[in-house]
Amino acid sequence: MATTVAGALAGGALVIAPAPAVAAPAVDVLLAEVYGGGGNSGASLTNDFIELGNKGSAAVAVDGWSVQYLPAAPKPTSAWQVTPLTGAVAPGGRYLIGEAKGAGGTLVLPTPDAQGSINMSGTGGTVALVRGTTALTCLTAVDCLADARVVDVAGYGDAVVREGTPASGASNSASVARTSALADTDDNGVDFAAGAPTPLNARGQGPTDPGGPGEPEPTNARIHEIQGTTRVSPKNGARVTSVPGVVTGVRTFGSARGFWFQDIQPDGDPRTSEGLFVFTGTVTPQVAVGDAVKVTGKVEEFYPGGIGIGGQSLTQLTGATWVIDASGQALPAPVTLDAATLPDAYVPAGTPSIEALALEPSKYALDLYESLEGQLTRVGESRVVGPSTSFGELWVTLEPTQNATAQGGTLYAGYDAQNGGRLKVSSLIPFSQEPFPQANVGDTLTGTTTGPLTYDNFGGYALAATTLGKVVKGALTPETTRDQKNTELAVATYNVENLSPKDAQAKFDRLAKGIVTNLSTPDVVALEEIQDNSGPTNDGVVAADQTLDKLVAAIKAAGGPTYAWRSIEPVDGKDGGQPGGNIRNAFLFDATRVEFVDRPGGGPTSAVGVRKDWLGRTQLTQSPGRVSPADPAWENSRKPLAAEFRFRGKTVFVIANHFASKGGDQALDSRFQPPTRSSEVQRVAQAKVLRGFVDELSKSDPRANLVVLGDLNDFAFSPTLKTLTDGGALRTMVDTLPANERWGYVFNGNSQMLDHILTSPRLTRFEYDIVHVNAAFADQASDHDPQVLRVHPSTGNDFLDCLERLWEELFERS
Repeated sequence: MATTVAGALAGGALVIAPAPAVAAPAVDVLLAEVYGGGGNSGASLTNDFIELGNKGSAAVAVDGWSVQYLPAAPKPTSAWQVTPLTGAVAPGGRYLIGEAKGAGGTLVLPTPDAQGSINMSGTGGTVALVRGTTALTCLTAVDCLADARVVDVAGYGDAVVREGTPASGASNSASVARTSALADTDDNGVDFAAGAPTPLNARGQGPTDPGGPGEPEPTNARIHEIQGTTRVSPKNGARVTSVPGVVTGVRTFGSARGFWFQDIQPDGDPRTSEGLFVFTGTVTPQVAVGDAVKVTGKVEEFYPGGIGIGGQSLTQLTGATWVIDASGQALPAPVTLDAATLPDAYVPAGTPSIEALALEPSKYALDLYESLEGQLTRVGESRVVGPSTSFGELWVTLEPTQNATAQGGTLYAGYDAQNGGRLKVSSLIPFSQEPFPQANVGDTLTGTTTGPLTYDNFGGYALAATTLGKVVKGALTPETTRDQKNTELAVATYNVENLSPKDAQAKFDRLAKGIVTNLSTPDVVALEEIQDNSGPTNDGVVAADQTLDKLVAAIKAAGGPTYAWRSIEPVDGKDGGQPGGNIRNAFLFDATRVEFVDRPGGGPTSAVGVRKDWLGRTQLTQSPGRVSPADPAWENSRKPLAAEFRFRGKTVFVIANHFASKGGDQALDSRFQPPTRSSEVQRVAQAKVLRGFVDELSKSDPRANLVVLGDLNDFAFSPTLKTLTDGGALRTMVDTLPANERWGYVFNGNSQMLDHILTSPRLTRFEYDIVHVNAAFADQASDHDPQVLRVHPSTGNDFLDCLERLWEELFERS
C-alpha cells in the first residue's frame, strides 16, 4: 500500500507532484530494506538502518518526509518514533537512513543520507515511509493504510500494522528486503525476504570495517597485485583504494550481485589474473559494461557454500565504493579456452591444501582456471556434456575427445579421470531479456560465448556469459528398450526422484510412459524415492499407498498392465531423504507374468532372514522384508527391501536398494586434493551388511537366482561396489557394456554410474540395458535413467538349464 509521489528535475529544481486524495500502490520510492538487529548479539553491523529505493525514472524529493517506527504489538499508549528526511532519491538509486547503534558488531554503516536514533526490534515491528514529519497516531493496519500521508509500510515479524501478511525471518543477523525490482504487491510477506543485511547509501557505498587501533590506511593496488600468484590474495583482509579497470560484466539479479572489472595494463605474469569481482549483495550496482572505474574496498576470500565444504575461494572486493571516470571504453581481449590451451593434468594432488601452492596454469587445468578468475574468457563451438537447468546453466567440454560417451557426454571413469575440459556456462543476461537456451547432452553450443570466469559451489569454475552462443540440437533422443520374451524375466530399477501425490499429474504420466514405452513394461520394477502420502509435509504420515496407487493408475492409463505393489512403511523420520518425505523402496510387479511370494512378518524394524522349507528349498523368512534394519549402517538411510518371486516355476530373489547419498563429500575441484569422500564410509558399511545377507543366501543355495539392484549412490570403480563383488559373489551388469556406454546419471558435466544391477553367478543368460530417457535431457521426469535386466532364471540344474535353453531356441526358430 502506498500513495503515488512523482518528482522530476526541471530547471535545476525538484518538482513534487501533488498527492492523490486516496491511497494507491507506490510506483517510485519505497521501503527497500529494514534492519533492527544492529549492535545486538550475533550482529555484524553496529547500527539499525532503513533503506529506500526509487524504482522510477525520475528523482523524487523527500524533503519534509520521514520514516517512522512502531512496535510490533502496539499498546494504546504506543507512539510512532520519527526520523526526518532531506534531499532526494535518484532514479534507480538508494537512500540510507541510519538508526540506533548497539554495543556489538564490527561493520560500520556507510555514511547515511539521513540519521536517526530509533532503536528498532530485530525480530518484529513496523516501519512507515510518511509524507510529513508529524508522528502518525494510527495503531491498526486499517487505520494506517487509510492515512493519505503514508507512502509505504513494512511490517515484519509479528507486526500488527503491515500490508497483507508480515515479512518473516528478521533477526539480529538478517534484515528483510525487497528484490532489486522493488515489487509492491501490498503484501509484506510476499514482497520482502530475509537475508544478510546489505546497507547501501546514495553514493553506492556499502558497510566498512573500521578495524582496530593503528590499522593501516587503504593502499593503492592493481588487480594483478590483489589476485597474486596463488589461490589466496596476498592482500586478503586489507583495504585497497583506487583500483583501476574497465567493467566487463554486471550481475543484476540474485543475492550475489556485483560486477567484474579488469585491468587493461596486465603485468605479463600468466599466474596473476587481471579480473576481479566486486560484491554488492542484493543491491544492483549502478555501473555498465565499458565503464572505466576506480574501486575502493576490502579484499576478501569468499568460500561459496561455506569454508567447511572444502571448496575453493573467490577473491573479491566487499564494502566497495567506486568512481566512474569514463563510459563506453573498449574491453580487453578475452582469453580463449579450448583443447589447445587446456593442460591434460587436472590438479596437483597429495597435499592437505593446494591454496598455498604457486599456480602452474600451463600444467594443471584447475590452475589455469584460477589464473583467469574474474577475467574475460571465451569459448568457441563446444559440445554440451551437461543439460541445461532451470537455474540458467549448462556444461560444455573444451576437450571433445576426452572420455567421450557414445551419446555425446563425458564419462567419469575413475577418481583420477576428473575431465578437466568440463566447464559450466551460466548467463548474466536476465531471463526476461533472453531466455536461457534448452540444451541436451550431445547438443552443440555454437558461435562464441564470452564473459568473466567465476567460481561457485555448484560446479566450480563457470563462464558467466555476457554473450551467449546458440544451441544446435544433436541426434540424441529418448531410448526405448525391446520387450522381453515370454521366457525372459524383465527386472528394472528406477529412481523416481521424491515422488508423492503432491507432484503434478504430468510427472506421474511421464514416469508411466517411461515404464510402459521406454522400458517396455518390465515384469518387476524396483522403485526408489517413493515418498509418503503427504510428500515433504512433516506430519507423521508414513503410508505411501496413495503415491503408489497413483503411479499404478497412470501406468494403466498409458497402456500398461495393472501392476500390483509391495513395500514396507518406514519409521517416521528414520530413512533420510527430503525431510517429511519418508522415502522408501518399493516393488511393482505384473501379476500376470510373475508371482510375488508373500510371506508375513516384514516390518520397519524386523529383519528378513534365510531358511529352508521342508523340501530343502531356500526361502526368505519374510517377503517383503528389510535387510538388517537395526544395523547402524542404515542410520538415516533407506533399508534394503528383499522379496521372493516365482517366474515359470523358478524362484528369483530380488533386493531393492537405495544407499546413503554423497552429501558432504568434497567436490572434484576442492582445495583439498584428492578430495575427501566422507559419505563413502557409510556406503561401504552398508555394502558389508548387504554382502553378509547375500553370502547367507548364497550359502543356503549356491545356485540361487539373485538380483541386487537400485540406487547404490556410488561408482562401479568404488570401494562400495568392490565390497559387493569381491570373490565373485555378485556380478555388476554395467561391466558387460562397452566402456563408453556405462552411465545413467549426469552431474556437473560428468556422465557417471550411481544406479546398478548386480546378479548372482548362476544367472548367465541375460541382456542388460541402461535406458537413457532423463539424465542427458533438460526436460526430465527424474534425474536418473532407469535400467532393465532381461534374464532367463536358472532351474538350479545344469542339465535342465541346457535342455531348457535348447528348447527355447528351437521354439524361437520355429
